[in-house]
Amino acid sequence: MAIESVKKMVEAAKAEIDNISPSEASRRANAEGALIVDIRDVREIQRDGAIPGAMHAPRGMLEFWVSPDSPYTKEIFSEDREFVLCCAGGMRSALSAKTLKDMGMERISHIESGFGGWKADDMPVETYEEWKANRDR
Repeated sequence: MAIESVKKMVEAAKAEIDNISPSEASRRANAEGALIVDIRDVREIQRDGAIPGAMHAPRGMLEFWVSPDSPYTKEIFSEDREFVLCCAGGMRSALSAKTLKDMGMERISHIESGFGGWKADDMPVETYEEWKANRDR
């Protein structure tokens, strides 16, 4: 059996989810209360920085944090708000958004260009230390 191309999987996922720009993600977060969820590995956040106000949910734990019957459930994911996923380049977040949509989340989207696009668009970025200090406020 041939291994399916991840690029094809991402293309298929993007056809079924809400793909948004960094500026639209920022607008939704500021005007509508959407929560940006960074699914990158913590080492990527430490190295490259973070979106101010973003929540970190490691990709490997995302479904477990969202599922209401998981021992790892995070109550924040039951809130009535949009969750905007972000990874480095938009591939992991597309697959993750599709998975969460399949799990029943209705208000899910992702930043199509990822954190790289966020930085390229000159959107605000915090260092890891700043982000870590500010996330507890």
